[in-house]
Amino acid sequence: PVANATITPGPPAHQVRAGDPVILRCSVQVGSAPVTFTWLRDGREVAQGPLLELGDIDVGHSGTYQCVATNQLDGHHVFRALSPELALEVTPRGHWGTVVAGVSGSVLLLVLLVAVIMGWHRWQRLGEAPPETSAPPEEGEVLYTHVVITKQAQRSPCVAIPQDSHVTYAELPGPHGQLQEASDIYENVL
Repeated sequence: PVANATITPGPPAHQVRAGDPVILRCSVQVGSAPVTFTWLRDGREVAQGPLLELGDIDVGHSGTYQCVATNQLDGHHVFRALSPELALEVTPRGHWGTVVAGVSGSVLLLVLLVAVIMGWHRWQRLGEAPPETSAPPEEGEVLYTHVVITKQAQRSPCVAIPQDSHVTYAELPGPHGQLQEASDIYENVL
């Protein structure tokens, strides 16, 4: 007699997404030929044969599947073997996961692009020399890197002008724009 009917993929549950192709196979470990196979879904016959090809399934294919294997030994006695039940759950293939993945990828690409632009801009700024100002100095602003004062008898202080083209030299007027007397103290301004 026929015995030990099984379904591949095996019970107790199998979860798939809508649109996936599904093929169930029924087999027996014991039984003389010829063996016939009948497929049941939720207790109702749906197909004959060892393979149940559901193709691209949808949510309507969800249910409990079982295989019934039968054979006859002496022409009069029919033997049956029932497989364990297979609960097939079909989940809808939503577009939400695809949308979330697409949006996440776009945001990541945008962040990366902004980071590259900011890095390039910073790199460009570091390579530039600082701009030179040509505006006139404001009152009280020091523009001298080195000032040399010489004293001469009974005369106003004057500026010795060395021959350095990178330094600006000038007379330093005192308060209220007047030159100071020789008694005033002048020193290097750094």
